[in-house]
Amino acid sequence: MRLKLLFRNVFRHKLRAFLTIIGICVAILAFGMLRTVVDAWYAGVNASSSSRLVTRNATSLIFTLPISYQEKIRGVNGVREVSYGNWFGGIYIEEKNFFANFAVEPRSYFDLYPEFVLPEAQAAAFFRDRKACVAGRKLAARFGWSVGDTITLKGTIFPGHWDFVLRGIYHGKNATTDENQFFFHWRYLNENLKKTYPRRADQVGFYMIGLKHPDMAADVSEAVDALFKNSYAETLTETERAFQMSFVSMSEAILTVIQLVSYVIIVIIMAVVANTMAMSVRERMGEFAVFKTLGFGGGYLSTLILGESMLLSGIGGLGGIVLTFPAANAFGKAVGQYFPIVRVSANTLVMDVVAAMVVGAVAAIIPMWRVIRIRIADGLGRIG
Repeated sequence: MRLKLLFRNVFRHKLRAFLTIIGICVAILAFGMLRTVVDAWYAGVNASSSSRLVTRNATSLIFTLPISYQEKIRGVNGVREVSYGNWFGGIYIEEKNFFANFAVEPRSYFDLYPEFVLPEAQAAAFFRDRKACVAGRKLAARFGWSVGDTITLKGTIFPGHWDFVLRGIYHGKNATTDENQFFFHWRYLNENLKKTYPRRADQVGFYMIGLKHPDMAADVSEAVDALFKNSYAETLTETERAFQMSFVSMSEAILTVIQLVSYVIIVIIMAVVANTMAMSVRERMGEFAVFKTLGFGGGYLSTLILGESMLLSGIGGLGGIVLTFPAANAFGKAVGQYFPIVRVSANTLVMDVVAAMVVGAVAAIIPMWRVIRIRIADGLGRIG
């Protein structure tokens, strides 16, 4: 009976209720999308493994390291596997076709990244063919690639046109795995550099280190960097998470603004809902006075007002949450080359629900206070 009364009161002024619900829906949608963008920014950090380290040149990531460092790193206590690679920076057909592409040592690299799942036959073909490459499922779908296709990348860091044969398409082991990457043999790159740019040969951009146990990360990092201290190419070794965070931190100001805007949106819609509830209560002050005359206390009337506000926010919030999923999918397709993992997380959904509840509760505070404070004579004497 009380729920029926709440619905009747909420939709007594249908246009106002409808516009308020639309406003809440849009606000929760915007809040959820902004939180999803922040999650997408941190996707690489969240997907990083605690059992992997990254070693790079201590001066800057743009400087390389000798390939000879590999065996020395392998001899450090606590190291299970060592792989290496270079950021290639190739372009497919035209510059807008941006995606991550790496020259790596294939066997050790895929051993360190079990989340990249490659069919056994495709893996064997990739390891066997020096000109072979592997692409993620989403990347292959984006350009319509199939196994056996010849793919030509235009080098930017390494000039020239580089031809590859697609021997495999990997898929992610879980939802947080990036399926927009492209890998090929480091030796193919190195052999060409020996012919064209000999000084750039036998150099790698990074080493990936697999640990025997995650607890050994700090000791192994120190030991690796100590090996090459005071050499012409000193190293900086850090966890994969710290390495990924170094890129995210470059845009920390942007992320802070996005998070701030998401909270401002909630405050604004809170004011809108509070205004709607204030108008509704003001129009019905005479009715509340009658309720008091009949013996209904301020607590009961406050419950009604709170229920109306929560119902209004709940309907709008539910609509915003439902719309967040198709909006996130559309956003992911539009910017997939920049944000490879765009998904609405459980944490975002919880924050949406909490935001809608907070809006409903806070918006009802002043109307509840007014109804509790008003005297019966004053309420009966009000018109409109």
